[in-house]
Amino acid sequence: MRFQKIFVLAGCAALLYMSHRAYGWPGLAAAGGGLLMWLLLHFTRLMTILQRAAHRPIGYVDSAVMLNAKLRPGVTLMHVVAMTRSLGERLSDENVQPEVYRWRDNGDSFVTADFQDGKLQRWKLDRPAPADADPVAPQAGGPTP
Repeated sequence: MRFQKIFVLAGCAALLYMSHRAYGWPGLAAAGGGLLMWLLLHFTRLMTILQRAAHRPIGYVDSAVMLNAKLRPGVTLMHVVAMTRSLGERLSDENVQPEVYRWRDNGDSFVTADFQDGKLQRWKLDRPAPADADPVAPQAGGPTP
């Protein structure tokens, strides 16, 4: 993950350098404006996701089963927050890897997710045990004893 950050920074610096070399100060201003616009778009997306999550209880999701079906290894914590529209309930200590979060629905099903460096590594769906059911009733159309 650290290499990705280094490559993005190096790419931005190379873009600024090449635009200045090719077009002078106007090229540098255009490339800098483009990079600033890119940063502002990401910032706006982040703030929109967090604003939506602020209006819901921590650790709540509409359906834990649907969340389980949508999760994929490697997605970021911000992507999961965007899917659930809720901040996860933190189960791990602060600044300890892996970070463990839980999202619960109204049926007491919950998804527990482990994030290593902000990327989803593994998750588990837990559903409540079914209540003791009545003895099996005979099916319609079959012989009855």
